[in-house]
Order: sequence, then C-alpha cells, then structure tokens
Amino acid sequence: MNKLWLTVFFLALAVSAINPKDYLTWLLETAPAILGIMVLLATRKRFEFTPLAYGLILILSLILMVGGHYTYAEVPLFDWLKDVFKLERNNFDKLGHFAQGFVPAIIAREIIIRNQVLNKLSWLNFFVTSICLAISALYELVEWLAAVLIQEAADAFLGTQGYVWDTQSDMAFALVGAITALSTLQHWHDRQIKRLMAKP
Repeated sequence: MNKLWLTVFFLALAVSAINPKDYLTWLLETAPAILGIMVLLATRKRFEFTPLAYGLILILSLILMVGGHYTYAEVPLFDWLKDVFKLERNNFDKLGHFAQGFVPAIIAREIIIRNQVLNKLSWLNFFVTSICLAISALYELVEWLAAVLIQEAADAFLGTQGYVWDTQSDMAFALVGAITALSTLQHWHDRQIKRLMAKP
C-alpha cells in the first residue's frame, strides 16, 4: 500500500461522497471500504500484503464507492447495459458480490499461507472458499438487519430490484468469485508471497 494507492482510495471516496443519491445509503455501502482502510493502516507495519492483494482491495473499494454514490440498482453504465441487452435489472450488484468473493479469497489465502494456519495446504482452497461464503452470508445478514432498522429507506441499500432470489444469487456470485480467484491467480499470488517473505 503506497502513496499512489492511498491517493486513489481517498480521492475516489471523496468524489463518491459528492451529492450521492442518498447519504445514508452511501454511508452503508462505503462502510466496508472505510473500515477496511482503517484496519490496513493500523496493521500495515505488522502485516504487509502482496501488491496483488492491495490492488484487488482497491478495486473492491472502488466498486463499493460507485455503488454507494449511485446505489447498486442505478449505476449508469449498468443501466446502459440493461437497455442494450434487454436485461430485467441493473446487475452492478452482481459484479459487487462476485468481487465480494474474488477479493477476500486472495486476502484469506495470503493470511492463511503466511501465518501457516494449515498443516496441509491441500485443505487451503476449501477453507478459503468457506471463509468467503461466511463473509457473504454475514453481509446478507447485515443487509437484513439494516432493512429492519431503516425500513422505508432500505430499498436503495438492499438493491433487490424486486428479485425474490436476490440474497441467494448474491451468495452464489460470491462463491463463483472465490473459485475464480483461486483457480486463476494462485501461481501469480504464490510468486508474490515468496518474494514478500524473502524480504529481510
């Protein structure tokens, strides 16, 4: 996490906060990114992530900020895609949930490997996937609690767009994201972990 990373993060956060669709929705949607940067800054001297992990964290944060600014159901690019491909809904939230599995998979994988949590790495993908599904389920529970507490204002935060299976499909997209990350980035990630761990 270097100065350029931090500049992009805080600049994007500031831009997303300028006249969002709804400030409560913006706060709820960007809260994971804000909490995440606080944790990263607090732990950066004890645990430095690989450039791959930091890059993915930034991408996920940007997705959260865009969703917070417009609401997930009204992101203009995905409205355009909806019209062009004659889709029934704006699917920006599905991109967000895919990333919700994809990015935590690399973070969890790195933490487990570098802290030697498992004696047998043959179990690594199973545990990482399980962690990603747990994160996705927790997020859905948080959405449900927020909907109960804020009631009328919850629609923009939930972004279900009338789809009865939204919660289940969100978790399915997170699962696909986790599996995709583990199957495509493993070797690249391993090389970066080895270089990082070889540093004095």
